[in-house]
Amino acid sequence: MATPNMGLITETNSQYYAGSQTFVTDGSSSTLTATFNTELEFGSSDPTASGYNLNNFKLYYSTTGVPNTFVEYTSTFTVADNVITLGTIPLANTWFVIQLKNKQGGEYGNRDAFGNTVEENYGGYAYTTLEDVITNFMIGYVGSGKLIPSTKTTDVLFFAKRGLQEFSYDTLRSIRKQELTIPNNLSVPLPQDYVNYVNVSWVDNQGVKHIIYPTTLTTNPYTVPSQDAQGIPIQDNNGENIQTTSLTEERWKENNLKDINAAQSDLTGYLLSDGLGYPGMYGDNYLGQRYGMQPETSQINGWFTINDREGKLSFSSDLAEKVIILEYISDGLGYNGQDMKIPKLAEEALYAYISHAIIASRINQPEYLVQRLRREKSAKLRNAKIRLSNIKLNEFVQIARGKSKWIKY
Repeated sequence: MATPNMGLITETNSQYYAGSQTFVTDGSSSTLTATFNTELEFGSSDPTASGYNLNNFKLYYSTTGVPNTFVEYTSTFTVADNVITLGTIPLANTWFVIQLKNKQGGEYGNRDAFGNTVEENYGGYAYTTLEDVITNFMIGYVGSGKLIPSTKTTDVLFFAKRGLQEFSYDTLRSIRKQELTIPNNLSVPLPQDYVNYVNVSWVDNQGVKHIIYPTTLTTNPYTVPSQDAQGIPIQDNNGENIQTTSLTEERWKENNLKDINAAQSDLTGYLLSDGLGYPGMYGDNYLGQRYGMQPETSQINGWFTINDREGKLSFSSDLAEKVIILEYISDGLGYNGQDMKIPKLAEEALYAYISHAIIASRINQPEYLVQRLRREKSAKLRNAKIRLSNIKLNEFVQIARGKSKWIKY
């Protein structure tokens, strides 16, 4: 259906797919009210001003509305609460188009509305906002004759954010991914909203991921005080220990990984079909070298460590200038708007979390009620995890077709 009809979908097909909304003026008003799900971000209406690039949209107009006649509107206008107010009242039957920025540049003017605002809105129907969750909770769970007779909106907001944080760690699809290139210093800073890592992989020339494992072979010291000849830390004029560079980190950067993993030697370029899976096992003295091997060193994808002192990921020397994919989790509260969204599959679980948190934090509440809400919270969270695990029967069957293969532990 192309036109919203009082359901949950509030955007037209053109607004959702193309990121554009068209208006025809009546000659009496200077305002254009956008109904995108995306908030209009406004920096300036002057294309020559530095703040103009902060806009996540462009405004076009035409006197006829015929395709290819639209030009960019460069006169003065302001934006507040998704309402564009023009500096002057336009003539009647003037066509205006608000074009959100997208990767193709839009279909109006010079087709230079480049950005990713439209693409960021794709798939948004699967989520609900934290603001809507709070509003719905106040309507459905709070009031006379309900489980919670009264509560403050600020309390609901606090527990909703706490629930979003807890869900982000192991329930919600809150995994972020960054593509980075490892510089010659072998370290990259942790993302601004980083909480914990999920996977780190390097990408080969075919775009295939290879998992990089954390290592216990080395470490990153948190403090590295300079010492005198007797081993006593040296202080500066302010009485603070003087910090120096870490010898452990320097030696790890300069090492030859073949010396660490000598049992594997240099396997780069060999095929698993050589020597029944063991390169040159019949003629190059590899026979028996895999017996008693250390599993943590039996791979050639490199290693990484987390340098808490500098807030960085540090990598082994063989990964210099490699492209990596860093998959990590955040708490869902790093940024307002885009971050604070809850999958609809977990919405009911968040309501149960808030209900239990409010009742459990109050005095003189019946313990049977608190325990009932706790069990309800756990059950709905479990259901949300199952739903969000995204298990598809046909995919499971495809994997299970190899069930006759031996699984070794």
